[in-house]
Amino acid sequence: MAIHTSLPIYKDAYELLDVVTDLAKNMPRDFKASIGGVIRDDCVKVTVLIFRANVAADKAPHLVGLIERLQVMELLLRLSRDKQLISTKQYAAAIRLTTSIGKQANGWRNAASRPLHGGQGRHD
Repeated sequence: MAIHTSLPIYKDAYELLDVVTDLAKNMPRDFKASIGGVIRDDCVKVTVLIFRANVAADKAPHLVGLIERLQVMELLLRLSRDKQLISTKQYAAAIRLTTSIGKQANGWRNAASRPLHGGQGRHD
């Protein structure tokens, strides 16, 4: 088990938090706390779920929760772009990271559910 902060998925999640923090900072006041704050809070939750998945024997529930948080973030980012709260370039940068994190989480979840002889599977 690697330290969670050295995992590529964690590094992408941290980069997403950095991008989203800048996005929320520049949103109009009416949306800064509501939409921007929710997106930023979900980014923090994603990093916590990465830590939990890294240390847990059963990683699937944490990774499913992580993927759900990503779906909520993508929805709110799309709404932000549609309402012109963020630019298309900012939206694209954030979505590139959510896509990367989602792919890594799904791969990690699939690898964790494989039998022991196939990789990092469950050790029940």
